[in-house]
Amino acid sequence: MNETRTGGLSRRSFLKSTAALGAAAAGSGAITGFPYVMAAEKVTLRYLGTAVNQSKEIADKVKEDLGITIEYVPVTTDEVAKRVLTQANTFDIVDSEYFSLKKLMPSGHLQGMDAKKIKEFDNITPVFTKGELPDGKKIGAQGTAPWKVLYKEERMGKKFAAAPTEWITLIPTVYNADTLGIRPDLIKRPIESWSELLNPEFKGKASILNIPSIGIMDAALCIEGMGKYKYPDKGNMTRDEIDMTIETLIEAKKAGQFRALWQDFNQSVNLMASGETVIQSMWSPAVTAVRAKGIDCVYQPLKEGYRAWASGFGLPSTLEGKKLDAAYEFINWFLSGWAGAFLNRQGYYSAVLSTAEKSMQPYEWAYWMKGEKAEKDIMSPMGDKIAAAGSVRDGGSFEARIGGISCWNSVMDEDAYMVRKWNEFVAA
Repeated sequence: MNETRTGGLSRRSFLKSTAALGAAAAGSGAITGFPYVMAAEKVTLRYLGTAVNQSKEIADKVKEDLGITIEYVPVTTDEVAKRVLTQANTFDIVDSEYFSLKKLMPSGHLQGMDAKKIKEFDNITPVFTKGELPDGKKIGAQGTAPWKVLYKEERMGKKFAAAPTEWITLIPTVYNADTLGIRPDLIKRPIESWSELLNPEFKGKASILNIPSIGIMDAALCIEGMGKYKYPDKGNMTRDEIDMTIETLIEAKKAGQFRALWQDFNQSVNLMASGETVIQSMWSPAVTAVRAKGIDCVYQPLKEGYRAWASGFGLPSTLEGKKLDAAYEFINWFLSGWAGAFLNRQGYYSAVLSTAEKSMQPYEWAYWMKGEKAEKDIMSPMGDKIAAAGSVRDGGSFEARIGGISCWNSVMDEDAYMVRKWNEFVAA
């Protein structure tokens, strides 16, 4: 995910929850166990990441509960990795995507986090720790699945551990299962496969995401949906597979299939809201933004499954002393419920479901996490109605969506070659 803005508003503005929604557990005194111990020391944590979790509301709540000042350093996904590799002394905590770890780990610039210091570690969803749902069902593992890169061999080591250890690479913050967005009012028939993105029926009305490592996996899901090819691992293609995938995209582009190749979050919202596109790669908050305009837009479950992503907190190898203590305290706070509920309300998923549930209204949890009919209207953070009472979340429950993952965002072994070929597609 590279987006930093949503529907004309920054995502830090978009990621809000109302006082009423948070009152159940987010009010003063409702969350305990975080004494105001840091205020006298005036600890400031420089928080490097994209704007996904960088909301003023979270920073204000951390200040209120812990006395810790959060200083956001918002950059793009690519810039996050670059900072870790070249300027590891310019941040105190980083929120990075798991797929970036294959680039970051060999640098030695991230220290392993002690699982024993993470109060809720044993309650982190097994999606991350075991690659399975709470009921034990295994999840699709193509690409850089988080559990493959969750553990380090040693605290300051540069290698991933094949089996669980006490040293953690990233403590999960948010994750989601992505699919295609559609305009059912304009399509007027069922959409069940990723292959529809390349269906000539939607010539000039389709759009694909122009971020190479993500867009090519969307294309691969389309190709599998067409029955053209079954990839052993969509997240780690061979050169021949990359060539075939790009050739398919170029053929579609030259035939006029794509209205646009979007890279900016606002553009994805505007394309769908205007009706210029009726089917395209999308992110969950973009669908929410279109709905907030009163326009019918669906995040469509598809038979080939979802493409998933996940982010987590990491610590620079140089962090020590009171700042290291403060970073652990902040991470523990983040997993304690308020922040998880805050993010769940946007359609994301939190790392510790049990604490987030306690910080949400029962009807919210039923809608967002259980896939049940909304007992009341579901409101956006800005107070706009995004789902009417009686409606259900696109894709249903947490188990249905996360259990339907086909692949995870990744960095391929042939990443440089893939990017070069993707650029040929863009230029075609």
